[in-house]
Amino acid sequence: MLYFARWKVWSIILICLAGVMFSLPNLFTREQLNRMPSWLPTHQVNLGLDLRGGAHLLLEVDTASVVRERLESLVDGARAELRSANLRYTGISITGSNAVSVRLREPADGPRVREALQKLAQPMQSSMLGIGGGQPDVIIEQGEGVVRLVLSEQAVLERTRSAVAQSMEIVRRRIDQTGVNEPTIQIQGRDRILVQLPGVDEPERIKRLLGTTAKLTFHLLDNTADPNSVTAPIGSMILDSDKDVDPSTGRPMRFVVKRKVEVSGDMLSDAQAGTDARSGQPVVNFRFNTAGAKRFAEITQANVGLPFAVVLDNMVLTAPRINEPILGGSGQISGNFTFASANELAVLLRAGALPAPLKVVEERTVGPDLGADSIRAGLLSILIAAILVLLYMVLAYGLFGLFANIALIANLLLTLAAMSLLQATLTLPGIAGLLLTLGMSVDANVLINERIREETKLGKSPMAAMETGFKRAFSTIVDANVTTLLKMLILYALGSGSVKGFAVTISLGIITSMFTATVVVRLMMVSWLRSRKVTALPV
Repeated sequence: MLYFARWKVWSIILICLAGVMFSLPNLFTREQLNRMPSWLPTHQVNLGLDLRGGAHLLLEVDTASVVRERLESLVDGARAELRSANLRYTGISITGSNAVSVRLREPADGPRVREALQKLAQPMQSSMLGIGGGQPDVIIEQGEGVVRLVLSEQAVLERTRSAVAQSMEIVRRRIDQTGVNEPTIQIQGRDRILVQLPGVDEPERIKRLLGTTAKLTFHLLDNTADPNSVTAPIGSMILDSDKDVDPSTGRPMRFVVKRKVEVSGDMLSDAQAGTDARSGQPVVNFRFNTAGAKRFAEITQANVGLPFAVVLDNMVLTAPRINEPILGGSGQISGNFTFASANELAVLLRAGALPAPLKVVEERTVGPDLGADSIRAGLLSILIAAILVLLYMVLAYGLFGLFANIALIANLLLTLAAMSLLQATLTLPGIAGLLLTLGMSVDANVLINERIREETKLGKSPMAAMETGFKRAFSTIVDANVTTLLKMLILYALGSGSVKGFAVTISLGIITSMFTATVVVRLMMVSWLRSRKVTALPV
């Protein structure tokens, strides 16, 4: 174990120098690094929310609305199918949290009604257990004078899981549009999404972006109905304007909008904030994909002279009259926007609509001053711990303690370099992990020095004592570090946020400490022993 080939010596030296080079960028600001030559390393350790400051939001997905939406589509579908089959009924309504009931005028029509409604069942893609793919999501039950369409438990679970996963992806897209660096977005529990945004000082704006469903649809207006009536005709709905106010009542203007969605927002390919060429007012310019452009052209060709409502989250943004067919697949949304609100709407439309509303159930904001205090306290604790450890090692083991101290500093630099290269996030628990790394690295050196001391007491020569000491200590060091690594892997797999950061810091510290304690220290001791040709070891 005491022989080092020349290439090994140079490899160890180069690794240590690389640790110094890749950890140095953490001493500079990002502006200073941007002015340095491009060939120099510029990666820095990312600071977590508790160190850098920012916003912490826990969002809850309204999964009940996803199930409700499916039930409402079953109601509309049942009406259409029964009308097509000339089957009469006395009423169709949602009953409970997962069923639709069809009350029959003629109980004898039950089998025919059941057969007609069978078309409404949709095959499930998969199940929570990985089985049941292709099974219908609706179970049709027949009773006395009633037929029930029941959403299966598997279908409810699948829709819930799909809504949460899709919501997380939409949230990620919206945050990416705002330019926030290194956000943490992950699912927590059954229906919640954790969002951590380091450096964000406007959490209210982010909450507005994430709390808006942004479901954009285009509808024709029902000109035959009175918008001030209490109920809308069948097939229509009464919606308020988003911004326009009725001067006679002082309340938002109301529109009777046909329920049928002529074109949906998921057919948009782009949306950008801009200004109207005639009025100079802020607007949102949008463009459809191929299918959307074709459908938009068909609708505007067939309804020239009629108003066309643009609806966002059940609020009418604008309802302009179609003066001529729009064949280019692009259009404009106006509606008393400011430049900021037009840009926010464009961001929402580009990112896509949420499948269900999101509710903020927990919110925390960490100021940058508090984060700076945490950094200072963490660095001070590391400095004090390092000084105490360095003093102890020198006092306890003399020259070999000095070698251990050099390896200890190399260990810290290599850990920081690895975190910088991996773009790992450093949090307060991560600083605690660095402190623990100091202790574990020293433990390895204490084991080696004590083993060498024992072999020296047995009367062995310096070279033999060092050889045996390293050999016997090595297996103990590996066993201890491997078991710790396994615990950190479990923490990383099961933990979240700061817990994962702690696990990453400790794991990198363990790997680098094994290198510095068993390789770097051994190289220094062997080089000293061979250059001095000593007859007794200073232990």
